[in-house]
Amino acid sequence: QVQLVESGGGLVQAGGSLRLSCAASRSIFSINTMGWYRQALGKQRELVATFTSGSRTNYADSMKGRFTISKDNAKNTVYLQMNNLKSEDTAVYYCYVLVVHGNDEYEYWGQGTQVTVSS
Repeated sequence: QVQLVESGGGLVQAGGSLRLSCAASRSIFSINTMGWYRQALGKQRELVATFTSGSRTNYADSMKGRFTISKDNAKNTVYLQMNNLKSEDTAVYYCYVLVVHGNDEYEYWGQGTQVTVSS
C-alpha cells in the first residue's frame, strides 16, 4: 500500500506559478512510475508529467516548457512546478504511483488538489 498526500493547489492568476507536492508513505526510490495527472470538469483524466524507470521524465506536449517535475527521494516526495499558468490548466491534479512486482501491477492515486487559474 502507498498513501499519497498532495498539497500546493490553489487559486492563481493567468501567467502565475504554483508548486504542487506529493508525499508518499513509503520510499519512492524503487517505484516504477510516479507523477501527476489532472482532470478538468467534464473531461477525462490526462497525463501531466511522470517519472518512469527511476529518473526518466515524460510530459504531456501542452505542458512541456511550462511544467517541471522533480523529486526528492530522501523525502519520498514528488513536485510539480507549474509556470505561466493558463485558464485551461484549471483542473484537479492527482498524484499517481505505479508499483510493479513481477507480473502484478498496483496503482495508487492521491485525493487530488484543485488548481484554479483565473483569466
